[in-house]
Amino acid sequence: MLLYEKIANDVSNLIDEGTFKTGDRVPSIRSLSKQMRVSVNTVKEAYALLEDKRIIEAKPQSGYYVAARLPEIPHEPEFKKRELNFSDFSVSDLVLQIMRDSHSEDLIQFGAGMPDHKLLPVAKLNRMLSSESRRYPKESVSYILPLGCEVLRTQVAKHMMKAGCMLRPDEITITNGATEAIYLALQAVCKPGDTVVVESPTYFNFFQMLQDLNLRPLEVPVSYTDGLSLEALSYVLENAKVRACLVIGNFNNPVGISIPDRNKQELIKLLSIYDVPLIEDDVNGDLSYTDERPKVAKAFDTEDNVILCSSFSKTLAPGYRVGWMAAGRHQARVESLKLISNIATPTPVQLAIAEFLANGGYEHHLRSIRRVYAKKAAQMAEAVARHFPDGTRITRLKGGHTLWIELPGNIDTVAFYDKAIKSGITIAPGTVFSMTDRFSHFIRLNAASWFEKVEWAVETLGLIIKGLKTTKGTH
Repeated sequence: MLLYEKIANDVSNLIDEGTFKTGDRVPSIRSLSKQMRVSVNTVKEAYALLEDKRIIEAKPQSGYYVAARLPEIPHEPEFKKRELNFSDFSVSDLVLQIMRDSHSEDLIQFGAGMPDHKLLPVAKLNRMLSSESRRYPKESVSYILPLGCEVLRTQVAKHMMKAGCMLRPDEITITNGATEAIYLALQAVCKPGDTVVVESPTYFNFFQMLQDLNLRPLEVPVSYTDGLSLEALSYVLENAKVRACLVIGNFNNPVGISIPDRNKQELIKLLSIYDVPLIEDDVNGDLSYTDERPKVAKAFDTEDNVILCSSFSKTLAPGYRVGWMAAGRHQARVESLKLISNIATPTPVQLAIAEFLANGGYEHHLRSIRRVYAKKAAQMAEAVARHFPDGTRITRLKGGHTLWIELPGNIDTVAFYDKAIKSGITIAPGTVFSMTDRFSHFIRLNAASWFEKVEWAVETLGLIIKGLKTTKGTH
């Protein structure tokens, strides 16, 4: 971590702990430089980073102050013991509609969790796609079986050292995105009728996978500080026969919260007691708002029972569909399933991404987009604070680009979705992130689609919410 980032983190922590509250003046640049014994320019960089994240704001001829924020959602999840709710469910038409709407250029795309295409290194990747295909003419038109391109697997193994994970290239299987990786993982460790623990809330596509494989989801609540509730999970494991646990360990979708390292270690120990495999989705792990990438749970796995799944869809190229998985003791089964399902992942795109990682382009790209997404998320949250009704609450992001927002009262977010679409805006209603009704008054917004010129869309959403609140009971 760079010195200015450390100072920014120190000031941010003081604000989090209440030493400086909203509206308080923070130390001047000159006084903090003397106090910390660093240069004025270092403090300026730290304060610029805090401004980008909308943690502080500058007031002309006055100094820097703690910026106003929306109230955060309460930290602790609700979990009633003796109530294990297994869901009978079907694929939601609303989910399918959200995915269809995500392709419409006529809509402001706050609904689907897609990256900002303007931040993707399209030209560089296209050049590498062309040059690597010429460099490897035979390989680029051949199946690379069974694991995928060795050059890419080698680069993935090197990259994951930053996440505390020591992998060999031959432990990695290249897949068609993280979606295929997770689907293969579920097939490898489960059989129809088995129970799979998932976070609540969680990524809505997980429910579709589980339904397709005839698996039973058992939702365990998420703490808005520590991720998956280990207390609730412990109770579930004691009282239900669980076959697998599926989590997004870093920057959960939709909540945006990461499981702290100490909890990841405890999670691994707890699942080990019951011999339950962990399927870990880490697609957002590279999108930390600092250069310190969070560790994966796989880093603490001593029994080879974690299946780590990820992809480059959130950071580089969704359309390339290049993902990967490290299946541990389940690798042989995964390789067999991969051959049965689609034989191999297209080779040219693997070669292009491998070269982008090898020449340092990926790390440079990450340093750029991390800061941009931090700024986008902070600015969108501030716009929500300005335009949404009182009582709106939000989780504070430290990575990724999805905002999880709790609306006041009993807002029907499905009706909200319909009205938003008619106004030219997509959202993701909270109801699709759980098979319960606990999140029916929540929404997820994609901060990657935020630009100052679309603030009108956030204002419009605020007006729609106020209208729904006013006309409650008339729908």
